[in-house]
Amino acid sequence: MAPTFIDLFSGAGLFSAGMKRAGFKPALAIELDLNAVRSYRRNVSDCIVHGSVAGKYKVPHADVVIAGPPCQGFSTLGRCDPSDVRNELSLAILPWAKAAKPQVVVIENVPPFVFSSHWKKLASGLRRLDFDVTVWTLEASDFDTPQRRKRSFTIASRTPISPPKPYRSGITAGEVLLNSDRPFRRGDPMHIWPVPTEIAAKRFKLIPPRGDKRDIAKAAPHLCPPSWSSVGCQATDAWGRLDPDEPANTIRCEFQNPSKGRYLHPYKDRVLSLREGARLQGVPDDWEFDGKPYPIARQIGNGVPISLAAAVGRSIFRSLT
Repeated sequence: MAPTFIDLFSGAGLFSAGMKRAGFKPALAIELDLNAVRSYRRNVSDCIVHGSVAGKYKVPHADVVIAGPPCQGFSTLGRCDPSDVRNELSLAILPWAKAAKPQVVVIENVPPFVFSSHWKKLASGLRRLDFDVTVWTLEASDFDTPQRRKRSFTIASRTPISPPKPYRSGITAGEVLLNSDRPFRRGDPMHIWPVPTEIAAKRFKLIPPRGDKRDIAKAAPHLCPPSWSSVGCQATDAWGRLDPDEPANTIRCEFQNPSKGRYLHPYKDRVLSLREGARLQGVPDDWEFDGKPYPIARQIGNGVPISLAAAVGRSIFRSLT
């Protein structure tokens, strides 16, 4: 019989999909975003409940509890605000860890999370429940993911668990975006991108392969806002093309906004499509997400790359079986 898991803050289910790939069966998932709930139900399982993890539920026994609490208050890409009210949600994991009586609890987040006061409270609470607590910091591109994405996994367990060993390093963005053996399906509702404004379209044409907004500034200063005047002191990945010979940068929720990072197609004059962003997260092409484009992009960007989740799951599966 397959070991079971509960997924808290499940989002659209990428972490759950990795756990299923590792041999686990979902027993329950909790998610507040209704679009993500519908996506999870469509692609992963109908065991999901729409609601807050801080609510009252009948909690089933599960071998593992996994959770990906909001990271915005801890991320260096966001405000990194210790007073962000969402930070408190990480502590809502503790009642679930007590009620479900799991052998393992896994909390995924950005690396700065484990240096926060909230993590210290969470780790102390888990130790009071007789778990040993350790941290794995893993790079997604080391686990068959065409994306650089470093994440922390807090592992609370009854017995020692060894972290997964990297099994492939350096799979590139080009391998999943430009591979002629994996053409994008005609009429795919996910293979869409925003129509650029007139000024954005002009900028796209000026950006060479592997280029970015510095190339625009050199070629056409009149197309640059005043804030670009100190471009040398700014993050230069904005308005940047993906390098097809390297893993992509971290796929954020706003990966269809060229000002947010290196999210332009390697050669075409546009940003990534929703399907392309999903591929960079390891999502199969038969997945369909619920919602309008930005809510879908948020579901994709908030997820754990499926191959990375599966690697974590396999390490836990071996320890249990």
